[in-house]
Amino acid sequence: MNNELERKLSSLKLSGMVDTLAIRNQEAMSSKLAYTDFLELLVEDELNKRRDRLFARHLKQARVPEIKHLEEFDWSFNPKLPKALIFDLATARFITQHGGVLLLGPPGTGKTHIATALTIAVLQAGYTALYVSAFDLSQNISEAEIAGNRKELIEQYTHTDLLVIEDLGMRRLPATAAEDLLEIFVRRYEKGSIIITSNRPLEDWGKLLGDNAATGAILDRFLHHADVIKLDGKSYRMYDRREQHRQSTNDNLNDKGE
Repeated sequence: MNNELERKLSSLKLSGMVDTLAIRNQEAMSSKLAYTDFLELLVEDELNKRRDRLFARHLKQARVPEIKHLEEFDWSFNPKLPKALIFDLATARFITQHGGVLLLGPPGTGKTHIATALTIAVLQAGYTALYVSAFDLSQNISEAEIAGNRKELIEQYTHTDLLVIEDLGMRRLPATAAEDLLEIFVRRYEKGSIIITSNRPLEDWGKLLGDNAATGAILDRFLHHADVIKLDGKSYRMYDRREQHRQSTNDNLNDKGE
């Protein structure tokens, strides 16, 4: 292999090409590839490595709790879900349209899985995201107010391509939650996308946030370009736990029978 070529590629920061140069060169010779085909393969290797690096960087910045994919979701457990719509959202087109997604339903019905999977899909498409619980978002803003860096934090929540607010309604929010959320929704309106998961119906949000006027203004902006997906039924976590218990019991009985 030409060490001088590797050095020059490295100096141009084309590490993806460097990594696969030997393999692609052997492939080109054995398959008698045209020079342009050989070059195209090397360029694709470089682009793939850059996409992987970009995804890894954006994933770290997004603070996603865990990686989930829609292919792993048990659609049979809740067959009424709009599967086609959810997979369409996973194309990340709603990001360019500054749309939103509201996932409503009881705990354990798959809201977090879908929200996380959509976030991962958005990151893989090259966009930025920030994943935060509703309580942490409000708490972070309150603490930033005291520390004197509220403006910088609001800009973080405003300038990311996708803001994911999870578990609205699961915990009691600070008294300033409605005002804080309204500021973010006003700043992001028709400029950035938002996903919200909540176990509380929309009619409860005014009481939940403690400010009916601010809540109305939030919902007016958010629902203007948002898809609302309702998840009903029993908890998948409880179902999974029962299945694990059943399997464990069967395994014990089989062991005793041997």
